[in-house]
Amino acid sequence: MELPEIKIKKILYATDLSDSARYAFAFAVSLTDLYKAKLVILHVMHQDPSLDEKVSSYVSSKQWEEIKKRHFDEAREALIGKRREHLAIRDVLDKFRRNAEKEIGEGRIDMDEILVERGNAVEQIIKVSEERNCDLIVMGRHGYGALKDALMGGTARGVLRRSRKPVLLVRLPEDEA
Repeated sequence: MELPEIKIKKILYATDLSDSARYAFAFAVSLTDLYKAKLVILHVMHQDPSLDEKVSSYVSSKQWEEIKKRHFDEAREALIGKRREHLAIRDVLDKFRRNAEKEIGEGRIDMDEILVERGNAVEQIIKVSEERNCDLIVMGRHGYGALKDALMGGTARGVLRRSRKPVLLVRLPEDEA
């Protein structure tokens, strides 16, 4: 049997700002480096009252406060079109990427773009992967347990079922879950 040559030119890293998504970032960066691929970072917005807590795993609380302060003038637009939160999350992801580059060495992460979209996470991840012609989707998977996972469905499960692109689901190691 002859194996096909695998060419990965663009990787979509989908993040919900959770610990498992942050852990999956290491896999996305490693694969980006291995295949000399470009990386697209995507976060799909939904209303989440625990946003500050999630963001703190990506950037320091001081950096998050600076980002929020910088976007304070856009707060009026946030009331109308929810624009402030959208831009702040993009800023968080960009700062997270820059922090990661400092840790692993400049130039190792070949960024294509950082996207923050609104809507259904499964639909947006699939849509972006197709529109941006990504060859692989990398995302974290929450370890809920078999029964709860079967009942909840979940974003990772939805993407895995519906995507025509290969999907790498990364789960936190047992000692961190």
